[in-house]
Amino acid sequence: MKLSFMAPVITFAGIAGVMFYALFYLDPKEIPSELLDKKSPVFALEAVPGYGENLSSENLKEGKITLLNVFASWCVACLAEHPTLMELSRQGKIDIYGLNYKDTPDAAAKWLRRNGSPYARTGMDLKGRVGIDFGVYGVPETFIMGPDGTILDKIIGPITEKDLKNRILPRIDGGEG
Repeated sequence: MKLSFMAPVITFAGIAGVMFYALFYLDPKEIPSELLDKKSPVFALEAVPGYGENLSSENLKEGKITLLNVFASWCVACLAEHPTLMELSRQGKIDIYGLNYKDTPDAAAKWLRRNGSPYARTGMDLKGRVGIDFGVYGVPETFIMGPDGTILDKIIGPITEKDLKNRILPRIDGGEG
């Protein structure tokens, strides 16, 4: 009889242990991507009206490290990372391309007009198809692209100073690193 009472207690303890481990030892920004070290999906998108030239997968293969930043006007976290992208753009060390995700052209243009544009090119992913091909979970997400269009790294959520220092700048300064 006592054994039947212990089963729920043991089950609860096991679940609590797994949750404790996940809470304190796993980083939610470290979701593995199946596309790391693979070529960019093929795409061609029209630019956000008034903000650069059209964006295609060919632009990610121009012989240098680039960033592909997935953003939207309705994304609060995108606004939080925007000053970091603007500063990185001002430094001129890397081309940043903007993939506008599931947004309207007018809303995206208004958002960029209000906040500034760090993007050398923009592309409107109106239905989210390109985002799906890249494995986007939500916005913002940023892909560090190799000189040949290979996805070197994926940053989920707003870019932090730690991301900039440990993941982006070393790639810029050291090539593909």
